[in-house]
Amino acid sequence: MLTQRQLFLEHIAQTSEMPMGLEIEKAEGVYLTDINGKRYLDLISGISVSNVGHRHPKVVEGIKNQLDKYMHLMVYGEYIQSPQVLLATLLTTLLPKELSSVYFTNSGSEAIEGAMKLAKRYTGRTEIISFKNAYHGSTHGSLSIMGNEEFKNAYRPLLPDTRLIRFNNIQDINQITELTACVIIETIQGEAGAIVPEINFLKQLKKRCLETGTLLVADEIQTGFGRTGKLFAFEHFDFVPDILCLAKGMGGGMPIGAFISSGEIMHSLTNNPVLGHITTFGGHPVCCAASLATLRVLLEENLIEQVEKKESLFRKLLIHPKIKSINGIGLLLSLEFENYEQNKSIIDRCILNGVITDWFLFNSNSMRIAPPLTITEKEIEMACDIITKCIA
Repeated sequence: MLTQRQLFLEHIAQTSEMPMGLEIEKAEGVYLTDINGKRYLDLISGISVSNVGHRHPKVVEGIKNQLDKYMHLMVYGEYIQSPQVLLATLLTTLLPKELSSVYFTNSGSEAIEGAMKLAKRYTGRTEIISFKNAYHGSTHGSLSIMGNEEFKNAYRPLLPDTRLIRFNNIQDINQITELTACVIIETIQGEAGAIVPEINFLKQLKKRCLETGTLLVADEIQTGFGRTGKLFAFEHFDFVPDILCLAKGMGGGMPIGAFISSGEIMHSLTNNPVLGHITTFGGHPVCCAASLATLRVLLEENLIEQVEKKESLFRKLLIHPKIKSINGIGLLLSLEFENYEQNKSIIDRCILNGVITDWFLFNSNSMRIAPPLTITEKEIEMACDIITKCIA
């Protein structure tokens, strides 16, 4: 009989020639346990997904309660479903008044796709500007605005009328014109290695968008839901986007995303044509119930308020001559090493020693540090001790 590993390799479509291949039997809090009983401390949270930890009891309870009522009922927007309404209401009370209307999706890529369509529909324009080294998803539209040519070239032709400019470059902002429907930006560039915008860059970007009537779309798919020490990372930088895209940490481990805008902008999807954006499973009631529980946990357990202190502890303990720099904010950090080979060897040793980390898609010489926000100071100390020993 074939082992589960053999069946995985034979029947699960592979996206790389060397998948990590851990066979996990259980996950709880900040730990994953494999089929042999070995525990791993998770420093990547499924790529910034499990912000409240794996299987948080209140998230599990929210899911179970909703399962007892109903699951899928009807395609998006036709029925009034309590989990959607409660989640959208709580979200918008925590956001600036300009962000009052929520469209739920299944994923971050779908949130970006919806935002792109919304910007084109509302402005009547076609040009979309994004940034070099940006990652916004892997569907055809989101791939078109990705800032890495190596990942795009095999799939051309992609969407026309897209343009890339440089992150943190004030001069490039002048390429935004009255022909630009929207500018899409990661508030902090994730896969580039947790690159933080320079002071006033986002404010200047917003100013230029206002001057040209261009919508500013903030991709907070990786940075949202407390990861940076604020509920949303744009709160660090004193600007408000016209459209906000969310996913990953939003669902406590369940698949859900959203794009959020004003009622006026979102209304443009209701006509010419009607059903301007539709989805079957977006806003699934079980996923919305999980997301509602996740958001309440973040607010009630003061997890976001603890992020800055935990970031400081990582920065204090991760000191070694081979670490060239530590970039990022909060619990989205990157450790920069000399090259990919050095980084990969350290990552492999960390995994062997029970700490899961990885590299960034567009910055392979940097190690990702993005644990669940529930990680304790003792667990941070343990993780840092293992990392520094593996570096040595």
